[in-house]
Amino acid sequence: MRGYRGIKYTLFVCCYVFWVSVRPDAPHCTGSSEVRDQEVLVVSAVLIAVGIYAKIAKEKDVVDTLTFDPALLLIVVGSVMFLMTFLGCCGALRNAPCLLRTFLGILVVVLLLQIAAGVVGYLFTDMVMERTERLMMKAIVRYREDWDLENAIDFVQKKFHCCGVDGHRDWSQNIYFECSETNPSLEACGVPFSCCVHLQNQTVLNTMCGYGMQQLDERPAAQDVFIVGCLEKTVRWAKNNLLLVAGLTGGLLLLEVLMISLAAAQTSWIKKVRRQTTESAERSRLERKDSLWYPAFANFDDE
Repeated sequence: MRGYRGIKYTLFVCCYVFWVSVRPDAPHCTGSSEVRDQEVLVVSAVLIAVGIYAKIAKEKDVVDTLTFDPALLLIVVGSVMFLMTFLGCCGALRNAPCLLRTFLGILVVVLLLQIAAGVVGYLFTDMVMERTERLMMKAIVRYREDWDLENAIDFVQKKFHCCGVDGHRDWSQNIYFECSETNPSLEACGVPFSCCVHLQNQTVLNTMCGYGMQQLDERPAAQDVFIVGCLEKTVRWAKNNLLLVAGLTGGLLLLEVLMISLAAAQTSWIKKVRRQTTESAERSRLERKDSLWYPAFANFDDE
């Protein structure tokens, strides 16, 4: 029985840790299960709420900027997290084989999809890089048309110290930064301020620092803006942090395999206990039935 309880509560803890960002001051082993269930479901509910709000608030003519809508992605991820936390936690705590089997099936599908994505990305690296480059170039073209996309691009360029996809001149694909004599934009032949090299002692943000940088050669332009593309910088960062990426990916897969094993073990244990209970009840019923009949030649004489 101790082994079963260990499996049961280990599965619950794995679900809790895996799907929730636990606060440092939050209690881990104390408190009622109802309170913990509510905390588990908070993160997914927030994701769903933010996704729905963004979907409603976003303009309809810019949701196709990327291959997928980030708001829709939040709704899907939040819904999957909500479903899995409910199935995993309630199934483990309430000893419900139906919930555990459903949780097990969804987790197996997620694991297989992750492995398939990794294999496809490894075997078709060139195709993945080409599609990523096209996607990033499409984002540059729609830079000024979507505020969310604009903030995302600025964050990536400032974070990785890069500009454009392959270089800073990629911004000529945007109508506002297009470097041509017929472009009436004040930002013509320029780059966004997020491409600029900021000094350590700089306190005031110069949003016009990228003006006219596409007209300069690479060496003089490199003094004021980043000239390396974000695609190269992202790949370089992944290679430099290969151990970290591999460790996080391996840890994620191992945790999923652990939860699959625990869910399968708990389901098997519940089935075994129920079978033993049924067999014991059947034996008891037969014994009671047999006790009502006396043997045909029983000796009832007192000795």
